[in-house]
Formats: sequence, C-alpha cells, structure tokens
Amino acid sequence: MTVLAVNRPSDVEFPLFLHVLGAILLIGTLLVAATALLAAWRRKDPREVTSLTRIGLWTILLGVFPSYVLMRVGARWTEAASDYPDDFEPAWLGLGYITANLGALVTLIAIVLAIIGLRRLREPVSRAVLGRVVASLSLLLFAAYAVAVWAMTAKPT
Repeated sequence: MTVLAVNRPSDVEFPLFLHVLGAILLIGTLLVAATALLAAWRRKDPREVTSLTRIGLWTILLGVFPSYVLMRVGARWTEAASDYPDDFEPAWLGLGYITANLGALVTLIAIVLAIIGLRRLREPVSRAVLGRVVASLSLLLFAAYAVAVWAMTAKPT
C-alpha cells in the first residue's frame, strides 16, 4: 500500500487551518441552531418554545455569522497563498464559491429574520413563526455546506 503525502508550502497551512476551522464551526452552529429551532417547533409549552427559539436565533447571530466570516477569509487567504495558475478552475473550487456566495445570501436572510424573530419574542403572545423559517433556512444551508465539505475533501473531477 502506497501513501502519498501532500506537499504544500508552509505559508498555506495557517490560512487553510482557519478555513477548515471556520467551515467546521459553520456546520456545527447551523446544526445547533436548526436543532434548537426544530425542538421548539415540537414543544407545546410556550416558555419552552420561547427559550428554544431564542437559543436557535442567537446561535444564528453569534455563531453562524462569525463562522462564515472565518471560513470565507480563510478561503481567500488560502487561495492567495497557494499561487494557483490563472487557468486553474477545478470543479470543487467552483462548487465552494457557488455554495459560499449563495450561502451568504441565505445566511443574511436568516440573520435578518432572526433579529426580527428575537424582537417578536418579547411580545407576550408569540408563535415563533420566524423561528420555523430560520430553522428551514438553517437546514438548507447545512445540506449545501455538507455537499461543499464533501467536494473540498473528495475533490471530484
């Protein structure tokens, strides 16, 4: 059995670490937010619904957004440090950019809805409808980023 080592310049290792760390945190925080919001969806007690919805929406604001920024900054820095040729356009890199760009739009929508949802949770009677919408967006983002992680690690042609 032959093991091939990856030969990459040392100035790429730290930006790549930041990119991978951001991607892992992004997927993890999306999963936490979706789980909390889906759990709130299933609860009957209004206090439990409010608490779980609040946890999910705050996770979007304080977890998903910084993770996305870290992932994106690490990706750009890694690409700049890698010195790829101008005609270097592998499918996995294109999929990563498409997912990140569309994911930014969906993340921005989820953040705006989370802010509105958190304000509405202050009202005495709140149905947490925006929490359900944000849960759906979180699951959509989770699935898209899971495909992107697969593409980045498997590097299909």
